[in-house]
Amino acid sequence: MSGHRARFPVVAVLAAVALAGCGADADAAATGADDEGAGTLTVFAAASLTDVFTDLGDRLRADHPGLTVTFNFAGSSALATQITQGAPADVFASANPDQMAVVTEAGLGAGDPTVFAENVLEIAVPPGNPGGVTGLSDFGDPELTLAVCAVDVPCGAAAEEVFRAAGVTAQPDTLEEDVRAALTKVELGEVDAALVYASDVRAAGDGVEGIEVPQAEAAVNEYPIVQLAGAGDPAAAQAFLDLLGSAEGRQALTAAGFRSPSP
Repeated sequence: MSGHRARFPVVAVLAAVALAGCGADADAAATGADDEGAGTLTVFAAASLTDVFTDLGDRLRADHPGLTVTFNFAGSSALATQITQGAPADVFASANPDQMAVVTEAGLGAGDPTVFAENVLEIAVPPGNPGGVTGLSDFGDPELTLAVCAVDVPCGAAAEEVFRAAGVTAQPDTLEEDVRAALTKVELGEVDAALVYASDVRAAGDGVEGIEVPQAEAAVNEYPIVQLAGAGDPAAAQAFLDLLGSAEGRQALTAAGFRSPSP
């Protein structure tokens, strides 16, 4: 993002104790669960993480029967606002460091955030590309119907940087509250193109076509995550962080179209 953005350490392994190999007693402790099953995990996460985090949540539940996992997916700025206003959550995963800083600078993080993934923007168009979109310059074409994210969410802030790097004066018809809302406009055929993340194009499958944007490297999104100080179930939060930082978690992120964080 911009030169003033906060920086967080890159995650290699998020915790010393991995989930794999834990005994039944350790499993129960990791989720706050006893033998009868208990524990609740609430994760607030950027909308672009919807598919991969839902999958990881399912895997965590399979490893810890009785654990309840709830996700709140939305634009990172909206999530940061909810957390600072007292919304109960155990973990926060943002699509950029700036929105994470909103939470940590309010003293709401338990420890330092770690960067677990990166993402870049890509153009999504409906199947068959009816608008004939070829690249980023088309976002300055008033004859096309175009969607981008609002600038106060990470995908919108990144889009602004990418347009600046490309020398394009964008003329979007709609500014969406999160990246999945922009993607949905494409899937429904309501716009000729949207600027979303590469992972969202992957998640949409045959519902959209993707066009890579070379200038996207000017605004690589780093994804930090942190356990929250007010976590109602810190052990369950740590279990999720352990899974995300494991080889299994990294493989899931890569399969979903995310990049490994830069060293």
